[in-house]
Amino acid sequence: MYNDASSPTLTNCTFADNSADIGGGGMSNSSSSPTLTDCTFTSNSAYDGGGMYNIVAIPSLTSCTFENNSSSQDGGGMYNASSTTTLTSCTFVDNAADADGGGMYSESSSPALNGCTFTNNSADTGGGMHDLNFSTPFLADCTFAGNLARSGGGGMSNDESSSPTRHNSQKLYEQQFQNYQIKKMYNNEAVA
Repeated sequence: MYNDASSPTLTNCTFADNSADIGGGGMSNSSSSPTLTDCTFTSNSAYDGGGMYNIVAIPSLTSCTFENNSSSQDGGGMYNASSTTTLTSCTFVDNAADADGGGMYSESSSPALNGCTFTNNSADTGGGMHDLNFSTPFLADCTFAGNLARSGGGGMSNDESSSPTRHNSQKLYEQQFQNYQIKKMYNNEAVA
């Protein structure tokens, strides 16, 4: 599904086994504000954003699942560029990126996540999530477990002055970054 300067509302939809040469195997949002509830993205693939690709977009997702999506570059489950994405009670599981952000990749973006789970996602850097170029993600009561990064940041990786804000940070870091990579969180020129 391709959205350009539009605001669709979707409920109980499934995007499965789709592919795109560039961005958004399941859905691509450009200057758009889609609202999704109880939607599933599974086994989609693309160069960036196997499940969903957002550029200058403001999507809002509630109780959505991203499972087994893949990208040959960044953002196996979701890719955000200059976007403000809001996710509530969403699940990212078994997504993979060849480069960064197995579950989610954000560049110059401000995603807000509340009660989201990242499990068994994999990438070279940032198995669960990778934030880049002054991204400012907000995470509240999120769980990162069993994610894998080959280079750094099994749960989350923050590069180039990205600064995540965490609610309930002790719980998030000490108990819920149970990932396979030795460095559970990797910060390179980041404020965390």
